[in-house]
Amino acid sequence: MVSLFEILHEDADLLVLRKPAGLVCHPTKGDVYSSLVSRVRIHLGFEPHMIHRLDRETGGVMVFAKTDEAGAELRALWAAGLVTKEYIALVRGRMPLGDGAMDAPLGREVTSAVAIKDCVRPDGSSARTRWRCERHIEREEGVYSRVRVWLDTGRKHQIRIHLAHLGYPIVGDKLYGGDERIYLEFVVGRLTEAQQRFLHVPYHALHAERLWFPWKGGESGFVAAPEPWFTDFASGRPVPWFADPFAPPPGSRMARPDGASAGVGAIVPGSDAQEG
Repeated sequence: MVSLFEILHEDADLLVLRKPAGLVCHPTKGDVYSSLVSRVRIHLGFEPHMIHRLDRETGGVMVFAKTDEAGAELRALWAAGLVTKEYIALVRGRMPLGDGAMDAPLGREVTSAVAIKDCVRPDGSSARTRWRCERHIEREEGVYSRVRVWLDTGRKHQIRIHLAHLGYPIVGDKLYGGDERIYLEFVVGRLTEAQQRFLHVPYHALHAERLWFPWKGGESGFVAAPEPWFTDFASGRPVPWFADPFAPPPGSRMARPDGASAGVGAIVPGSDAQEG
């Protein structure tokens, strides 16, 4: 029997779970287990309200509403900026210890061969990220940093873009890690051993650890611990490369929205990217 997901909390209004890294949020053309929404649908027996999303490779806390009323309340909280989202990221380099913030608008990276890639650009949508570099990680491969991150806005790929723009890309990021050709090879199932060694880990090292918001006259908060490969890397232990159990079939993301064959500049993954 397939394990659908880890439940962190469930009541008459809410289902809070830990999304595994690698699993897309939105339904795909795969089987009923190929997306988080379809798995939640199996668990509940009805259509859930998905209030927010995480990138495919980002794991961590996600909240679903089980009723129309709860869905409307949660969406209002998100729209009003009353939800606190806290992430952990492992980044390349010795980031200065302490707190920082970045206000930098995000928009389409028009020079990229990847259709979904965004960047910092003055005419983009406003985006603000706050962080605290907690410690440095000395590994045989080099020096890395563990960073706690808070989102004041929820733009697509926001954390990944902002940290990379600062010069500290997230470990394992195929798109913003410095060489987007790795992403192009990944979507067709052709990652080389050298590319795997460069990435260090099969997923980007970004985890949605905590989420809390006002609810029913009080405050509700939820925590999901990072996966073992994440904590192993952060602790300096070796992380052997492993096959991504949720990886799409090679080439399945290569079609243009209009169905024409894709080439450079037309890599279009499913719409599963937001808030990190």
